[in-house]
Amino acid sequence: MFDFIRGFVRKLEAEYCVVEVGGVGFRIYTSLSSIGSVDVGEEVVFYTHLVVKEDDMTLFGFATDDELSAFELLISVSGVGPKVAVGILSQMSPADFCTAVISENHKAISQAKGVGPKLAQRIVLELKDKIKKTFDDQASAAQSVGATETAVVNAGGVFDEAVEALMVLGYNTQKARQAVGRVYSDGMTLEDLVKAALKAG
Repeated sequence: MFDFIRGFVRKLEAEYCVVEVGGVGFRIYTSLSSIGSVDVGEEVVFYTHLVVKEDDMTLFGFATDDELSAFELLISVSGVGPKVAVGILSQMSPADFCTAVISENHKAISQAKGVGPKLAQRIVLELKDKIKKTFDDQASAAQSVGATETAVVNAGGVFDEAVEALMVLGYNTQKARQAVGRVYSDGMTLEDLVKAALKAG
């Protein structure tokens, strides 16, 4: 229903902020990182997801597309509700979350509020499968790559895992490979590579 909301921050609380648009205040539940990135009185854009239940409608939103993509991926997992998803994204950035999924780091995810070891394992299992499927389905679609990427396209390992992490955040195969290829160098960790690729766009 709402792709994004642009307006002025009128209130900040621990779990939500109020953004005024045209005289209407929208209460947007969000992560600690998104709350920490804005100030009262500032004009902002929140990328949103409306959760509709029989007796309630709740608007969740985030300061970046990356966080929204990670949120929507999380709530696709059985047993993960919107509040748990927000809790995970309050504990770790989208890049850190993707890295944890790709590297099967259940412990990192289980540190978030409301997430036990079993749920963390389910998140990794379900999302890693989705990432792999997306990667396999789109791999043949990437027809051309830049010169820098060509030099590292066969690097495998960390390179491919970083590409898959970007695909979780909405990149297609070609754009993900190009972004990773621009920043890749031998010896980089998966976490550093994903963060550098996100910054490079």
